[in-house]
Amino acid sequence: MAYHKSAKKRIRQTIKRTARNRTLRSSMRTAIKKYRTLLEQGDAGVASEAYPKVQKTIDKMVTKGILHRNTASRYKSRLSQALGKLSAPAAEMA
Repeated sequence: MAYHKSAKKRIRQTIKRTARNRTLRSSMRTAIKKYRTLLEQGDAGVASEAYPKVQKTIDKMVTKGILHRNTASRYKSRLSQALGKLSAPAAEMA
């Protein structure tokens, strides 16, 4: 157990930050999962409308320091590729 007053305060701050980061990370993951279910349903129009919201959520995690910018870029790239694969066959059929 911490002895110094400042060390005790740092422990309290760490607990608060960890809880906040955990909820934010969970909300981001939930948004990504919902977006992936939209992709699995196969409706490119609905998925393309939802993509900017997911992208915004991921970008917020970068500004809050929860995700590294390269990790966020990788997530967005993969989601964008999945959307491209979904809308590409529809474009070929038209």
